[in-house]
Amino acid sequence: MESLDLRDFAPIELPRFLKIRQNFNRHKIEKKDIPSVVGQQMEPYMENLAGKRIAVGVGSRGVANIAAITRAVIDNLKKAGASPFIIPAMGSHGGATPEGQSEVLDGYGINEKTMGCPINASMEVEKLGDVEPGYPVYVAKSALEADGIVIVPRVKPHTCFRGPIESGICKMLVIGLGKRIGADSVHSHGFITFSKYIPLIGQMIAAKTKVLFAVGIIENAFEDTYKIEVVPKDEIVSLEREKKMLEEARALMGRLMFDKFDVLIMDEIGKDVSGDGQDGNVTGLFIPKFMHGGPEFQESTVLDVTPESHGNANGVGLVDVTTRKLFDKIDYKSMYTNVFTSTEIKSAKIPMVASTSEDAIRMVVKMCNGVAPKQQKIVWIKNTLELTELVISEPLLAEAEKNPQIEILTKAKELTFVAGEPQKNLL
Repeated sequence: MESLDLRDFAPIELPRFLKIRQNFNRHKIEKKDIPSVVGQQMEPYMENLAGKRIAVGVGSRGVANIAAITRAVIDNLKKAGASPFIIPAMGSHGGATPEGQSEVLDGYGINEKTMGCPINASMEVEKLGDVEPGYPVYVAKSALEADGIVIVPRVKPHTCFRGPIESGICKMLVIGLGKRIGADSVHSHGFITFSKYIPLIGQMIAAKTKVLFAVGIIENAFEDTYKIEVVPKDEIVSLEREKKMLEEARALMGRLMFDKFDVLIMDEIGKDVSGDGQDGNVTGLFIPKFMHGGPEFQESTVLDVTPESHGNANGVGLVDVTTRKLFDKIDYKSMYTNVFTSTEIKSAKIPMVASTSEDAIRMVVKMCNGVAPKQQKIVWIKNTLELTELVISEPLLAEAEKNPQIEILTKAKELTFVAGEPQKNLL
């Protein structure tokens, strides 16, 4: 595949760049303390579990300390005399195959050896009933056959719908444990219906199955574990605890402290970063047309896809330019399975492909209208999870200096490239 050769065009000058630090709430649970925190939270719910097979649902997102948290859940269930096993609760992710879903978990350090229990990655489901006439609900057969169900979800704002319940407990019950068929059933109604049906179906599943509790996780803006909170069956059904957890998560989440600029550069996207490859709550790059919010800018580029995403470059279609490096890593079957199930294909469309990262950056800068050369206001992040230290262009310096939550870490310097890759470490 051939791309533009920028040597055929007039030189595209770049502004100078500098590093800054955005300061957010830093409270976190230390990794060494996770077993005791999980144990304290689970203790009130450990009665009458001896001899019972407990399915533990674990998802596909890049949740901080997920292996340590899951292992602590497994250990506490064993301590109570139960026989736990893990179920990938990730809908159609991992190519919607048992092998693919097991591989996703293994990438997070979750496998039979590290967890000390079996993993049942079967994609079989059974119909639980209809939430409304003609709207079937499906749940993993392996979960329904267990004596109890525990899930380990992260609660956070979603990127494709708004409501009092978004990503978290109900969504893992509905889409995660629904496997490909259940996820497809829900997505076929469109994201615009999620604010109604995710909590409604979540309540139905919690009430009609052997769900015991959820080990809910809230993260801070630094992608650290901020809180671990067990939500029992009756409180899952009432929804009130999850609503409060979502409000807390929203207040804590990272953001860009610039409301308006010209160019957004992302080093990487990935399914371990966000379901859409990047979090639209941070960037303003949303899949559904009805979503809104985030900063305003003219052009955007993403330079790579994370290794943990296993070639699923879902989200690349939301930017204007990408790189040959990312393009060559795409696993189209995995990416297309994901977006086909969600019925939102925009995020899998291929934008302009630049030969190198340098060309991608210069291309989006060139396509900014109404801005003088070297005066483009540029925000450059690694990904939408890591928003503490980032790079901005010099025209944003004055605005950054006025913000008490921002520290200036370096002086502005010219950006250098080696073999088409930016050397940000020189800033």
